Amino acid sequence: MKALVMGAVAYDPKVVTIWEGFRSWLRGQGLPFDFVLYSHYERQTEDLVDGRLQAAWQSPLAWVRTRRLAAARGVDVSPLVMRDTDRDLTSVVVVGSDSPYTSVADLKDRTVAVGAVDSPQATLLPLSYLRRFGLRSDDTFRVRRFDTGVGLHGDHIGGEREAARALVAGEVAAVCMIDANHLLFGRDSTLPPGSTRILARTEPYDHCLMAGGGTLSAELAATFTGLLLSMSYADPEVRRLLDLEGLTAWCPGRESGYGALTTAVDEAGFYAADGRVTATGYHP
Repeated sequence: MKALVMGAVAYDPKVVTIWEGFRSWLRGQGLPFDFVLYSHYERQTEDLVDGRLQAAWQSPLAWVRTRRLAAARGVDVSPLVMRDTDRDLTSVVVVGSDSPYTSVADLKDRTVAVGAVDSPQATLLPLSYLRRFGLRSDDTFRVRRFDTGVGLHGDHIGGEREAARALVAGEVAAVCMIDANHLLFGRDSTLPPGSTRILARTEPYDHCLMAGGGTLSAELAATFTGLLLSMSYADPEVRRLLDLEGLTAWCPGRESGYGALTTAVDEAGFYAADGRVTATGYHP
């Protein structure tokens, strides 16, 4: 069987440990498998569409670009699998628990903190949500961006953490982040317990997925997908790998959860229709 080469972005040192573990397990199941690490998603996405990779672990923003590049170049790409923990997520607009704000409209003429320029969950999606209420940056309110880990599409949560700290310091009126990080920051005391409340919440969306490229054969795709879907959390060896990657089960990939992000990308002018990077000031 031909080897399958997958790409992953090294947003954290643990990524090496994670995919070395999956490589060992997949090879043990008879699948020749290897991975290549990238410093940012844009290069990985281009290599996937250009055929230098057969699969890639893509951020939601990278998947939007994958679809656009592939369509422009006549390449077939497909969603293979995704984590159960990447489905139906939400982002939140958070304010201080003692703040006077009771609705999104109250943020008019205020400063709102967001994550990195390329963060779907902490920047693109929540800002798109706020636009629906008439709030537009540099027009009806101010955006303070925390560009930590640019190119990692928000996987490096440092931007969200710094934005949260700005709220605690009283430097901003509100902060945008993914709901899971609001809970995390409460547990690790980035946000002191009881110091915040949720002002608004976006509609559910999906996050990362495993994308198959045009050079991935149907046979190899079926084998790879089948093995991942077969991983059982009841198996101690498998559970260790799943815990590292933050899931309890792999699910079939789906495309229904990326509509809001696609809209946000167009509103922000982040990618052109053919997948070219057009975001102002974005240099991964």
